[in-house]
Amino acid sequence: MIALVCQRGCSRYDCRYELVRLGISELRVRVHLVDGTYELFRHYFAVPKARDELGREVGAVRAVLASVLTMIRGGATHIGVATDHVIESFRNELWTGYKTSEGVEPDLLSQFPILEDVLSAAGIKVWPMVEVEADDALASAAAIALKDPRVDQVIICTPDKDLAQCVQGSRVVQLIRRTGITLDETGVIAKFGVSPMSIPDYLALVGDSADGYPGLPGWGAKSTSAVLAKFSHIESIPVSARDWHINVLNSASLADTLARERELALLFRTLATLRNNIHLFDNVDSLHWTASQFLRNRSIARQSCYGERAKIQAKARTPLNRMRVEPISASWKRSEGMDFDQAAPDHRSQSQRRPRKRAGTLLCLPGVRSVGVSGI
Repeated sequence: MIALVCQRGCSRYDCRYELVRLGISELRVRVHLVDGTYELFRHYFAVPKARDELGREVGAVRAVLASVLTMIRGGATHIGVATDHVIESFRNELWTGYKTSEGVEPDLLSQFPILEDVLSAAGIKVWPMVEVEADDALASAAAIALKDPRVDQVIICTPDKDLAQCVQGSRVVQLIRRTGITLDETGVIAKFGVSPMSIPDYLALVGDSADGYPGLPGWGAKSTSAVLAKFSHIESIPVSARDWHINVLNSASLADTLARERELALLFRTLATLRNNIHLFDNVDSLHWTASQFLRNRSIARQSCYGERAKIQAKARTPLNRMRVEPISASWKRSEGMDFDQAAPDHRSQSQRRPRKRAGTLLCLPGVRSVGVSGI
């Protein structure tokens, strides 16, 4: 994996100038796929509320934007964000108890279209999903990215358990950004006791309260992992517990429950199985973030997220490939699980530096000498 910033200020992997200068014919790509729905929910409850000049709640949108730009500061070059533009999906027709938008605060729901517009204006690829879920988009994006021989690794940024089914060796991994934990295939097995291909079966038996299906009575995490570790899939589990030949507590009762509710278990597995055949893009080049697109659309992002009073300015005095972040609040900083104070040292004299604002963000991105965001 090689990350570079061109002497011309370009952070692109396909920069011809750097390739020729370094004598490199091909660079490997890391693709970051972000669960925008999770990020918006998480930041909504982590950061202070804030409204723009139109009276819209935008506090979580600002925090998610800053969080994604932080990934770019850390070296991410190819990014896609999936959101649930509509919470309901085709799965609600299969199971009446499946998750809906009922009970979700209106101020949270109203920020989904704003977030999608702001991220798009910032040059970040966004997939607003309607008939299917954001998780399906992430699974499909990972499958498409894997077909590109330039892709060295796909990093799915979400803690959702169902995305563990997409993990493949160490080439497709799941990153929980809040804790910094990365799960490769070995990590998935250590956490759930089953391989990634058995995750839908695991969730079908154990249940997933976040998605609204209960699983089968009596089937807990330990018993389910023990059984699936041997048989992998529900249809391969023998009807009689005598044929299991594994040490599981109350195995006879579990076998009776599965025999009685097998069709229901298969339905739950359908709910847990992510669609990976959605055509979202042709190749990873469409996920490539460039600073020029961000600067071109910065006024749109400003008006959508910060209101007319906000100012986004490009400054020439800050060195390339640096980004100093002044968090919106201490709670937001803790929720990110990162220390943003460990920025590159500023060698300018005190008189040359801009006054430090109590609430605001200073973003220096690859290819952008300095982007200051105020009015937060």
